[in-house]
Amino acid sequence: MLVETVRFGGHGGDLIEGYLARPIIAEPTPGVVVIHHAPGLDPWCREVARNLAFAGYTTVVPHLYHRRGPGDWADVAAAARVEGLDKAMPNDQVMGDVAGAAAYLRTLTNSNGKVGVIGFCSGGRQALLAACDVPTLDAAVNCWGGSIFPEVDPYDPEGRRASGVIHRVKDMTVPLLGIFGNDDLNPSVEQVDRLDKVLTVLDKEHTFHRYDDAGHAFFVTDKPSYRQEQSVDGWKRIRVFFQDKLY
Repeated sequence: MLVETVRFGGHGGDLIEGYLARPIIAEPTPGVVVIHHAPGLDPWCREVARNLAFAGYTTVVPHLYHRRGPGDWADVAAAARVEGLDKAMPNDQVMGDVAGAAAYLRTLTNSNGKVGVIGFCSGGRQALLAACDVPTLDAAVNCWGGSIFPEVDPYDPEGRRASGVIHRVKDMTVPLLGIFGNDDLNPSVEQVDRLDKVLTVLDKEHTFHRYDDAGHAFFVTDKPSYRQEQSVDGWKRIRVFFQDKLY
């Protein structure tokens, strides 16, 4: 595979950075936009891109904190989180960056024309929103995206209240896969149930998979929250979903 840092047009025409990983094969490949979690474009998110490239997808991770200036990814992300994600990554800005990343993937000579999105934590919430806001996408995966409903985020040390995006799901236009841990607090089991019910009532195509003995970020291999068995099964579900929707 080829791995490199690239630049492309994001929200408002801003030139932003992204981490690109693509398989070097003769056949056209689908694209996947990875929306990184709140810690930023860390080594694990880069690993996700490489794993998807190994599975046959040209993958780009937009650096959503890029506008905070140059520097080590952890320092830039920490400064953005102190500012608050609503200010550091406003919804319209992220959606513009995701749309720009999808457009960039389609310009590559090995593109088959289809692009999906996957996000984790805050990125899972944004992937759900992208399924409603970015009509050029073909599929979306929400991995434990919280703050879907306007409630206090139990993981926020400041106890800030999330504005929620549940009112937007009426506009969802692409199939959605959801991956959740039953020990998570945001989203909790009850919140996932509520989201499932709303999507069902609205007749939106979606499939949710839930895992016992798994909490927030149970895919993340360098954290104590990692759960190998549940993560391996979850990734199988994601690959089957993308295979079905993007080829």
